[in-house]
Amino acid sequence: MEEYIEEINERIQNPIKNINSIKGFEVISESLVYKVYDVFGRNSLLSILYQIGVFPGTTIAERIKREYGKEEFEIMEALVILMEELKEFYSLQVRDIEQYDEKVRIVIENHCFLRTPISHREKLNYGKYFCRTNKGYFETAFQKLLGNKIKKVEINFLENDVEKDVCVEELIFYK
Repeated sequence: MEEYIEEINERIQNPIKNINSIKGFEVISESLVYKVYDVFGRNSLLSILYQIGVFPGTTIAERIKREYGKEEFEIMEALVILMEELKEFYSLQVRDIEQYDEKVRIVIENHCFLRTPISHREKLNYGKYFCRTNKGYFETAFQKLLGNKIKKVEINFLENDVEKDVCVEELIFYK
């Protein structure tokens, strides 16, 4: 029996360094998204994923306010500070800024931490369900950082730029 156990262990041995945590995250994430969709429907899925982003969005905004000793920031100031804080998770570039009396629209190129895992999973598409987490995160963080300076903030997916490996999105700040 001991030889049998030894033979099995030799065949199944896998050094811990070979474990691919990201790939596991990808599989679980896709499964989670579609199980919630199947059980609770599209609207509940979108709401749940958005709310998952709200908590860390609130947390980062509160931390930034404490660090800078301010309750409200200007739009571009908040964008720069937030993106400096999030360099481990996002690579963002501003494509265009449009200023109107009632709103400011900023078009960005965003390569986020979800991009690579989404690219490996057949059912997870850019700008779709799983990206609602980022939507909840950024809308909440900006709303908290800008306070009374804006009525509402939206982040919307515009397109997937395969060549640059980014999502093109718009941030709209309603005054």
